[in-house]
Amino acid sequence: MAVQLNTLVRGACEQVLPMPPLAAAVPDVRRRAGAVLAAWQVSPEIVEDALLVVSELLTNAIVHALPPAMLRLSWIHDAGLGTLRIEVTDAGPARTAGQPPAGIDPDEHGRGEEIVHALATRYGMDVRPGGITRWADLVAV
Repeated sequence: MAVQLNTLVRGACEQVLPMPPLAAAVPDVRRRAGAVLAAWQVSPEIVEDALLVVSELLTNAIVHALPPAMLRLSWIHDAGLGTLRIEVTDAGPARTAGQPPAGIDPDEHGRGEEIVHALATRYGMDVRPGGITRWADLVAV
């Protein structure tokens, strides 16, 4: 009896990028994330969407959460599919529920979650003592 082995190569990469607690740091971390995705040769079809998700999740952490924030990128390529997981972990809410951030114009904010949901194949939030991780998966075929 012959046994066929799965000879498809499975590749996995992971990178963690710390996030300074300043809104001005988002473009720099986004650029660094773009360089990581390029080095991993992530499918070009999802890179632009991925960088927008990175920006939205990081901005959410800066505006609404306590520092520190950390970006984790994971790329898994298996059987012709590639899945990029984007995670942003912060230290939890900076304000009580329903309390708006000071100095934030509500007309210019509040759509980030909708953008992430529209671009991601899967998304969610993991709450643990001492922190919250918001994540999104983008899948390339």
